[in-house]
Amino acid sequence: MDFNGGSELHNNQFYPCEESKPLLGEMSAPTAPEGNNNAKLGAGPPCRRSLLLPCSSGMRYKLLQEGDIQVCVVKHPRTFLSKILTTKFLRRWEPHHLTLTDCSLVSATPTGYMETALSYSSIEDLQLLSWDNAPKYCVQLSVPGGTVLLQAANSYLRDQWFHSLQWKKKIYKYRKVLNNPSRWEVVLKEIRALVDMALTSPLQDESIHQAPLHIISTLLAENTNLSAQDHESIIVAIAPLLENNHPPPDLCEFFCKHCRERPRSMVVIEVFTPVVQRILKHNMDFGKCPRLRLFTQEYILALNELNAGMEVVKKFIHSMHGPTGQCPHPRVLPNLVAVCLAAIYSCYEEFINSRDNSPSLKEIRNGCQQQSDRKPPMPLRLLRPEPPTPPPPTTLSPPPLALSPPPSIVNSSEIMVELERNNNTANVLRKAPTGGDSEPNLIDCLLVSPALSALSIQLPAQADRVLACFALILKMLSDYDDWRPALASLLQPIPFPKEALAHAKFTKELKYVIQRFAEDPRQEVHSCLLSVRSGKDGWFQLYSPGGVACDDDGELFASMVHILMGSCYKTKKFLLSLAENKLGPCMLLALRGNQTMVEILCLMLEYNIIENKDTQLQIISTLESTHVGLRMYEQLCDRQRELKELVRKHIVSDVCAVLCLQDADLARLLSSGSFGNLENLSLAFTNVTSACAEQLIKLPSLKQLNLWSTQFGDAGLRLLSEHLACLQVLNLCETPVTDAGLLALSSMKSLCSLNMNSTKLTADTYEDLKAKLPNLKEVDVRYTEAW
Repeated sequence: MDFNGGSELHNNQFYPCEESKPLLGEMSAPTAPEGNNNAKLGAGPPCRRSLLLPCSSGMRYKLLQEGDIQVCVVKHPRTFLSKILTTKFLRRWEPHHLTLTDCSLVSATPTGYMETALSYSSIEDLQLLSWDNAPKYCVQLSVPGGTVLLQAANSYLRDQWFHSLQWKKKIYKYRKVLNNPSRWEVVLKEIRALVDMALTSPLQDESIHQAPLHIISTLLAENTNLSAQDHESIIVAIAPLLENNHPPPDLCEFFCKHCRERPRSMVVIEVFTPVVQRILKHNMDFGKCPRLRLFTQEYILALNELNAGMEVVKKFIHSMHGPTGQCPHPRVLPNLVAVCLAAIYSCYEEFINSRDNSPSLKEIRNGCQQQSDRKPPMPLRLLRPEPPTPPPPTTLSPPPLALSPPPSIVNSSEIMVELERNNNTANVLRKAPTGGDSEPNLIDCLLVSPALSALSIQLPAQADRVLACFALILKMLSDYDDWRPALASLLQPIPFPKEALAHAKFTKELKYVIQRFAEDPRQEVHSCLLSVRSGKDGWFQLYSPGGVACDDDGELFASMVHILMGSCYKTKKFLLSLAENKLGPCMLLALRGNQTMVEILCLMLEYNIIENKDTQLQIISTLESTHVGLRMYEQLCDRQRELKELVRKHIVSDVCAVLCLQDADLARLLSSGSFGNLENLSLAFTNVTSACAEQLIKLPSLKQLNLWSTQFGDAGLRLLSEHLACLQVLNLCETPVTDAGLLALSSMKSLCSLNMNSTKLTADTYEDLKAKLPNLKEVDVRYTEAW
């Protein structure tokens, strides 16, 4: 009996015997001998076979884990009777649902031919066969004592089963060989062969590249005594697999170790750079694989150790952003920020853990979670400036007070806080025990002291370098215009440990980033200076005079106030918050001649924000103390005198007409004289409604109209659109207008500036207005559906 005939697949070509070649030569391509008897199951002429190598442009298959297939077992005939029983006419096929495990081929119904699992180690040969007058689409597995035939439903499934079985068999063999290494020269060759096999496999599956990486990472984890040269050889060998795959956690740990021990190695630049770039571009959540983040962090620190230092890091950040003005990869910035935040947190991790007596991330990773296993708390060093040397005491003078002690080191179980007395005659030390539920954190303790800038935390040298590196990266990120809105949003909750905010060096480095936010005219950027929610401090409070991070006498605070007041970000509410919480710093900066603060104080008086008469007098005195303040206060007084004159003529009812003006008041005002040439009118923050439109249409020369934060509605807009053809600038911010009234503006062809911020504008109406108003150049649609 023999199996011969023509093949319907691959033009009578068959895959050669894999077991006949050594493991290192499995990816070579020798031509099989024509007279190979391994192709025979009985007597007869041999089958001709030639090698078919998978190519990059050939068929691709998904790795099978399980599936339904027909199974037939043919044992080698030894007698005439057994030869008759194995003929194709008496052959029996069984349906089985087979599962390809890591070590064997198992049936879901272990009966018949598949009563016992078929181990990959028992498969001597694996090939595709076809013969005349026989079932098609068969895979032949040569086992001791016979052959196992697997019949698929079609040629594609047959090839898929063949490649999947071939892959499982090879991976099983490589796992056994590399789990018991003998010589590292041989191991390195096996690793290279394993990588080549994964790269040339026709299977397309995540596990095709991940399985070799896991095998190699296990090998490295179990053999920690490798030399640095062996490390680099292995990294270079597996580099092709990392081009399109994240390294597994154990391999990340190995890479981190290499970055720490050999930061100047060329492997860091040539091999790790594309790996880290791929992580930053494609990683979605570092929380699922924190070692990817740790590897990225160590890689950046390794770049910082090169001769050029931060210049190399800067070039790397620029390469991640790209040469254009818009970064094409949306995940790069969040991932970089996550790496920076984690690295900055790690600098203060020992302080935090020693304060709350909790295990560090490193201890948890190493399994050292017991109290007795952990290191003693790291001392917290609070540095104080040297006190001035007192004059030598005389015999008539009282005994001198004790001077402050030199910089001391205290454990986390006690935090020393220096308090400065109001009379500056002596300093006392308050010891704040940290036991029990009332344990104060470091920031709470530092805020007790008026001399906040006199305290700072001293970090170890390595932590100080890490802090400087990643703080500088945050500064680099803030220099990119397209990244700044997202960066401001990510940093708005102040995601830093409290110890970092008490560290003068860190807050000084971070000040540049906040300054960039304060200089950005986009509201989505500078609005992130405020707190993310009420009751929680934001960067505005942190860098204001008296805040934890303020070290510039309020210059940054003034810049933030200026940009926030320049936008239409709820000005009245913002003024009220300044009057309640920051009136003192505002007055102090106004005394120093800061024009922004002078304007703020004048607005508080004009809008009647301050109700207390004594406080009003203090503000007036502050304004009169500088030339800028005196000039602006005189202008305010001129406006007030004009209002008083209107009161005297009974045109308006109160001096506070700016805020309390009603429709009737406006009617009396406009009827008191001739305003036909009036071009600019501001009714912002008044109580006028759509009814005042009947008076406004009597101003034919009106070009600029400000209705910000009024109750002016749709009916008034329709009336204005019919009569005020010359209107060029219209501010409807925070008014109750809707699409019904806004559509009427399409007839006002002279409009060149339109503010519809915080209205009920829809996207369709916005597109319609843009199409019908050709002169419209400035449009504000923030906080609307069209935004």
